[in-house]
Amino acid sequence: MRLAFLATCTLALLAAQTTTQAANWPNWRGPTHNGVSTETGVPAEFGPGKNVAWKVKLPGPAGASPVVWGDQVYVTSVDGQKLLLQAWSTAGKLKWQHQVGTGNKVVRGDEGNSASPSPVTDGQHVWAMMANGEIACFAVDGQLAWKRDLRTAYGPFKIAFGLTASLVLEDGKIILQMIHGSRRAKPEEDQGLLVALDALTGKQVWKQVRRSDAYDENKHSYTSPFIYSDGKTRLLISHGADYTIAYNPADGAEVWRKGGLNPQDNPNKKYHRTLRFVASPTAVPGLIVIPTAKNGPVVAIRPDGKGDISYAKSQHVWTRPNNTPDVPCPLIHDGLVYLCRENGNLICMDARTGHEYYHERTHRQRHRASPVFVDGKVICVARDGMISVVQAGKTFKMLAQNNLGDSITASPAFAAGTMYLRSFGSLWAIRK
Repeated sequence: MRLAFLATCTLALLAAQTTTQAANWPNWRGPTHNGVSTETGVPAEFGPGKNVAWKVKLPGPAGASPVVWGDQVYVTSVDGQKLLLQAWSTAGKLKWQHQVGTGNKVVRGDEGNSASPSPVTDGQHVWAMMANGEIACFAVDGQLAWKRDLRTAYGPFKIAFGLTASLVLEDGKIILQMIHGSRRAKPEEDQGLLVALDALTGKQVWKQVRRSDAYDENKHSYTSPFIYSDGKTRLLISHGADYTIAYNPADGAEVWRKGGLNPQDNPNKKYHRTLRFVASPTAVPGLIVIPTAKNGPVVAIRPDGKGDISYAKSQHVWTRPNNTPDVPCPLIHDGLVYLCRENGNLICMDARTGHEYYHERTHRQRHRASPVFVDGKVICVARDGMISVVQAGKTFKMLAQNNLGDSITASPAFAAGTMYLRSFGSLWAIRK
């Protein structure tokens, strides 16, 4: 089987990263878009009074993860109706902040708001988009490069909880995913979009209609796109509206699509009209693991297909019929797949076969953040601020549980031996 070299390829890719890349966390889920960090020395035990280098108060809550480059940490936040981007030094000092947009919308109680998408940086500029469609680019010293309101060109956006997809920076382009639509309209009447903007000017480079026959709530997607790379091929992976679709990031041309995640033609199972996708797929070279929603299936596929691969046996590696994570993304490392379910149950599987090694409870609370791997540990972050640290490997072993005492829905970031955590009230720097 071609996936026999999965672990070797993954390690080779990580080893090939430059020192600069390894020292930064430039976007949501890190430099390889999969929640894997190469940092070492990150402590398993931490919390108020222990291994906290600093903690600073933020203007308001948000679910966006921090991103890090060099000596700056970028976070989005709300301050009343102001939608902000902040730059903090890695010593915990506010260097600058700017308003990106106006008009905060709180969703699902206090679980989300308009500052939910994570920013992205290349060390020279930083880009931030808010869930209402306002987007801006700043130089790292805080000087505005450009600002746009996407609603003018691509809106209005018909989505219940806002455009929460984080940005992708690829070859001088900022790529946006806008999967939405009226629940009452026919699918062909309001298709979603993928748009690439010139990173330095904000002008459109390409636009791709994201075709789907999904209807009702399933037109809405809260996932984030990402770049798949195996050293030869680069694909833009977009997940939502009943399909996972791969595009050429250079021009937006569709390469393949995987349907059958919520089939309309199954005589034994009625179409699920509210199976909207929130958790994004995760990839390593040779493998993409696709979650769905609401205890649905998890599917592992090969990314080298063409056309419609919905039922192509040659592209399917394994399927787990249920136990999908509803919001946290899968994690893949060293030939293992970890699924952190909404209830805090952690599942460990063989990446090549789908064989389950364990299914254990961590912390029985709602989990919104995606698990991450760092320094031999899998870290799962619960909504109530409890952070479970589990030893990576085929055998379940809890190393520590750390309570920060504040709500968290953002995934951690890692750089220069430090873990950055964004709780609703604060930005934390954790290191020995």
